[in-house]
Amino acid sequence: MRARRLVLAATVAALALLLSGCQFFPKPNGTTTTVTTHTEEAVPSPLKRFYEQSLTWKKQSGSIDSTFVTVPLTWDDPAGATIKIAIARHSAGSGKLGSLLINPGGPGGSGYDFVDQYANYIVTPSVLKKYDIIGFDPRGVGRSRPAITCYTDPKKEDKLLYGTYSSPYGTQGWIDELTAVEKDWSAACLKNTGPLLGHIDAESNARDMDVIRAVLGDKKMHYLGYSYGTYLGTMYAELFPTKVDRMVLDGPIDPLVGQLDSLATQMAGFDSALKAYMADCMKHKGCPFTGSVDNGLHQVRAILDGIDARHLVGSDGRAVDSATVGTGISYTLYSQQSWPDLTQMFKDLAKNDADSTLQNADGYNNRGPDGTYDNETDVYAAVTCAESDIGTDGVTPLEGLAKIDAAAPILGKYFAEDDYAVLDTACSNWPEPVAKLPTTFDAKGAPPILVVATTNDPATPYAGGVSLSKQLSSGVLLTHKGEGHTVYAQGDDCVDNTVDAYLINGTVPATDPMCN
Repeated sequence: MRARRLVLAATVAALALLLSGCQFFPKPNGTTTTVTTHTEEAVPSPLKRFYEQSLTWKKQSGSIDSTFVTVPLTWDDPAGATIKIAIARHSAGSGKLGSLLINPGGPGGSGYDFVDQYANYIVTPSVLKKYDIIGFDPRGVGRSRPAITCYTDPKKEDKLLYGTYSSPYGTQGWIDELTAVEKDWSAACLKNTGPLLGHIDAESNARDMDVIRAVLGDKKMHYLGYSYGTYLGTMYAELFPTKVDRMVLDGPIDPLVGQLDSLATQMAGFDSALKAYMADCMKHKGCPFTGSVDNGLHQVRAILDGIDARHLVGSDGRAVDSATVGTGISYTLYSQQSWPDLTQMFKDLAKNDADSTLQNADGYNNRGPDGTYDNETDVYAAVTCAESDIGTDGVTPLEGLAKIDAAAPILGKYFAEDDYAVLDTACSNWPEPVAKLPTTFDAKGAPPILVVATTNDPATPYAGGVSLSKQLSSGVLLTHKGEGHTVYAQGDDCVDNTVDAYLINGTVPATDPMCN
């Protein structure tokens, strides 16, 4: 699920609802400036044209300007075809410390949109004054060219994400139907994307990030990654440990855990978040659940178990089945601020009103109010197939679903119907080989790297942050005791002050401050 993504499901949780399904394309004022700011560092001759390129910046609005950075399509063949990475910059002005590269999560989240629309909120004012904030669309994402493109008809995307099946969920007949759907989708990805589809892995993106660093004039990398963005940062540190300066990884992913194990752990995290929601709900008048917290959780499972027999339909005619309800519930668990929306969703379902469920599922799937999609969902699945073992681990989809249901006995199976099962059938039929990526991530030789982990993070569970901080030879763990996916710049003074001291002054906490 997009919690290795979502994250934009994986972006800063307080902004995730604003970002999802939202596309904003500012009109440039027409002013362009071409500058040469590269570091003039020594690189192999075939790479000089990338590391020594000049950038043409186009003024957007306020303190935002944008450009494209050219990189090789295939890093093993730098003399061959090229692609363009889209960049948005919020300038700090005088007295800056350099550039702070940002990735909001995913795979598939647009760093360009993140900085262009929300630069004033994704870091604290103190950091905003000290760094140029750089958002980039990883290869294949958003404005980068070419973009990953699968279905071009939104109606086909609707059928892919919201379609129902003749066979019941959990049966081999359903898996057979789903496999046919995913084969068609993967073939469309290959046809409409072209050669880029075989070069969208984290290592390729990390090498792109190094070019971005160099052409911006930074001798060392300053980086802030959220959710899946922590994996890109970890990959960069492993490949270029001596080029790291200050790196913050918020909502971290354990890079050594297999995809099925990661999803099972992740979905157990959503069950844990649902339990926290339930405890809070029962404190308030009008909570639609009764009895103890455990009783309330079993009532949620009963709703999910019985939803398909109710044949609910939204006002726009889309069918709402158990998988869509599972997706809608999970979307609201990324942030505690969305818990009231979940309560309203349950109340609406009790009245056979499925519209709020569809609204939440649309947020997760980045479906706009007009029924169109950006390409984040396609990128999420495509990158997962490109760099994980989910299609090659020898586990059948039904076996994987049973494992997830055991790990997350309330919500897991139903969320996984539209996530794990989709990924497994798609990746088992993926037209490109899985990338060969590093298998250790100690980033030996890197300076201290700050790993920020939240104890009840549903999307990237706390254990993954603890593990990553130990894998990194210079990892430093910063714990936030609380709820939600990612935490920096969201009002926790302990976290914000610790991260700011690190980014601005290089100060590393002597011990984990265990922020509340």
